[in-house]
Amino acid sequence: MNKIVQNADEAIHDIPSGATIMLGGFGLCGIPENCIAALVRKGINNLTCISNNAGVDNFGLGFLLKTRQIKKMISSYVGENAEFERQVLSGELEVDLVPQGTLAERIRAGGAGIPAFYTATGYGTEVAIGKDVREFNGRLYILEQALTAEFAIVKAWKGDYLGNLVYRATARNFNPMMAMAGKITIAEVEELVPPGQLNPNEIHTPGIFVQRIFQGVNYEKRIEQRTVRKG
Repeated sequence: MNKIVQNADEAIHDIPSGATIMLGGFGLCGIPENCIAALVRKGINNLTCISNNAGVDNFGLGFLLKTRQIKKMISSYVGENAEFERQVLSGELEVDLVPQGTLAERIRAGGAGIPAFYTATGYGTEVAIGKDVREFNGRLYILEQALTAEFAIVKAWKGDYLGNLVYRATARNFNPMMAMAGKITIAEVEELVPPGQLNPNEIHTPGIFVQRIFQGVNYEKRIEQRTVRKG
């Protein structure tokens, strides 16, 4: 199976309006910048996006929010995006806020074929409304359903032609489990190498989970909040 595509536009060519998409990364680290830009160019809409965060104004998923292409966000941390806040308060955007650890486990469970699980996180809060409650060893837990997506788009540091991926540092958050939870997984990498160039002991996502891969371009290393000492 030839998994290599030329660029982001080719990689996302068949993602339709109304699709559910997982987008990897943590904050602005390890996000699939090239594919997000391609989705903006494609102009599809009514997307349900599953991501730890919603980017910031004019970067990351902030681009898709600015063009009103996202219908619903399933996220954990959304505090850095003023446009996100505006759309939620005006009723333009649906949002499902999920505790960060629960979000990670819902995605991991989806990739592992586990349909649901019980967690104590969120019990007694609005998170638990409408969910099944069970007691285990004297403690109350709520039922959380796994998350999967039609498409998962991840960003890796290195990848090979077979789809094996290596993430770097914080970019390893959310990307590996999302790669497992998508029906079609698209990987953009900073460096694409022939098979045998990656150390098998250092591979984080085996190629069996990846259907398309390409080498990205023009990555921007952004810092969400820059704090410096006064001179």
